[in-house]
This record gives sequence, C-alpha cells and structure tokens, in this order.
Amino acid sequence: MKKWLVGLASLSLLLSACSNDSEGEANAEGADSSGEPLTVVWYPNESGNELSDARDEIGSIIEDATGQEVEHELTTDYAIAIESLVNDNADLAFTGAEGYVQAKERNDALTPLAVPSGPSGTEEDALYHSWFAALPENMEQYEDGNGEYALDNFEGKKFSFVSPSSTSGFKVPGSTLVSHFGEQEGYEDLEIDQIAENGNVFSEVMFGNSHQGSAVNLLNGKADLAAFCDTCLDNYVEVSEGEENAPGAIYTVSEGAAAPFENLAGEEFGILSATPVLNAPFVANGNTLSEEQIKELQDAFTSEEVANNENIFLPEDSEETGLFTKSADEQFVVVEDEWFDPIRELGQ
Repeated sequence: MKKWLVGLASLSLLLSACSNDSEGEANAEGADSSGEPLTVVWYPNESGNELSDARDEIGSIIEDATGQEVEHELTTDYAIAIESLVNDNADLAFTGAEGYVQAKERNDALTPLAVPSGPSGTEEDALYHSWFAALPENMEQYEDGNGEYALDNFEGKKFSFVSPSSTSGFKVPGSTLVSHFGEQEGYEDLEIDQIAENGNVFSEVMFGNSHQGSAVNLLNGKADLAAFCDTCLDNYVEVSEGEENAPGAIYTVSEGAAAPFENLAGEEFGILSATPVLNAPFVANGNTLSEEQIKELQDAFTSEEVANNENIFLPEDSEETGLFTKSADEQFVVVEDEWFDPIRELGQ
C-alpha cells in the first residue's frame, strides 16, 4: 500500500475512533437527561409470568435510583439478551457469568453492577450449583461401585444442556466433561464446542434454552441426562429424599408448579453431581448509562433497605416465588470484572 494511502487509512481510523468515543460519551451523558425508559433485559429463566412481581421489584429500585421508568425485555433465548447488551439496546441485564463474559468481549463498556452475595453477606460464598441429573430409576447405572457417581457411563447417552451461553447449564458442565473424557483414548483433542455436537461424547445433544427447559427435557424422557442449576429450579421443585445439593438427592416437581412444569407435578429427578458456580451478575451498560447513574444504581442495590426487602430476598421459609432467598446475611455486593476470570479460564 502506498504511504499516502496508509496515512489516509490511519487518519480515517483515527477520525472513526474519535467519532465513536464522542458518540459513546454523548450516549452516556444523554442517558442522564433523556428521560427515556431504561431497558432491563432478562434471560428466559427469569422471563416467566411467575416472576413478574420480582422483576417489577427490581425495576422499582432502578426507577427510584435514576428517576427514569423501566421497561422489561423478556426473552426466549440467551443469545437475544446478550445481543441486546452488545448492540446497546439494553441498559441493564441479569445474566449468568458466562453471558456477561461473552457480551463483555464484544462491548467493553459493560460492567458488573452487583451480584447477590452468599449467606456471609460477601462475594466469598456467592455461589450456586450446576447439576448433572438423571431420572431416579436410571441413577444406578452411573454409580462407580464405591457408592459415588461417575461420568464414565455418560458416553453415548442423550444429553440436554441449557444454552451455549449458559454458565451452569453448559460452560461449567461442558468443561467438566472435557476434563474427564479428554484423558480417555479417542478423546485426547476434545474441545468444549465438540461436546455440544451429536456423535462425539453423546449420541444426541439438545438445548432447553432455559434451565427449566433442560429439566423438562429430562423429565419427559427426551434426554437421558441433563445439566441445569439449583437456583433456577427452586421455584418449581422440592427435595423429597436426601440432602439438598448433594449427589443422590431426589427432587420432586411441586403441586401447582408454573410452566413449563404445569403437567409434571410429582415427577422426580436425581442429582448425580453438584458443582459450585459464581453467582450471576446484574450488568450495566456504560454506553447508555453514565458513570454517575451506575454509581447511583450500585448504591441502591447494595443498600440496607434492599438487603432487607423481602420481595427481593425472600425469607428462606417463604412460599412466595422470587429471584433470591435469604438464609442469613444475603445482600447485593459490587464485584470487579476480574471476579469472573475463573469462568474465562474454564476450558482454556
């Protein structure tokens, strides 16, 4: 390329970069005074009618903090929520850690707003669990002969994940499967994306598009095994045998459970393994929200008032449906982007 052309191209790139920077600043500054509703996008797991009151309660916190109305964008696919963040069509979102990491790679203006803490009230135990599950009558075939469950007999089965963008419904269980089968002959070069393909480890692979959908794939017999998480099933099932979140525990679909479990009351599944996973973040978009707004939102989310809001953190014995429960000192806490590095490092 001629030098003058290189110079022209460089100037164009510089002008473009300046233009983008100015646009971003204008968007962020404009969000303060636009008065337009703020859009909060939700994954399919939290888009059901049974969680409308919980979403509205979160929306009220945001409205009180910013003085702007909130519109909820409900989705049927993880990818829709992630694209809304990437393309600046959403101001806020509640995603999994993997969804945040994927969106952050494509939109560096995204930042974690807050995550629900663990019982300690800190991020140290801000964890939930990723399950491998099977129907109770099939669990014996996955025993290793020492009273525990093993992955060896997973090979050749029909398997249901949640979504390729799900932390506990794909990234964590997929990495576990790659680590296990990658040490076996014939799978030395196995990568996590290949886990999701028919005919590699599994005879058939399907996605439920939500944790609830993956569980239904197991319960209705479409899948022999499934991955999904404990927190997304809390509102629909109860422990009927064994210890909560422990291998061997049996869970039963509750009477009156909402869709997609409305015709599955009394059906059971069992837990083969339960792996701790970093809690999901609320994500703020720095291209559409100003730094001042993000700080105001963080102050509101981490306030004592919100920590004691029983419509946000349901008492442990509550029979109401909600997003989070409170057994001790649970609250929202602010974490840095680096907190999600363990998720980034999975499968590398």
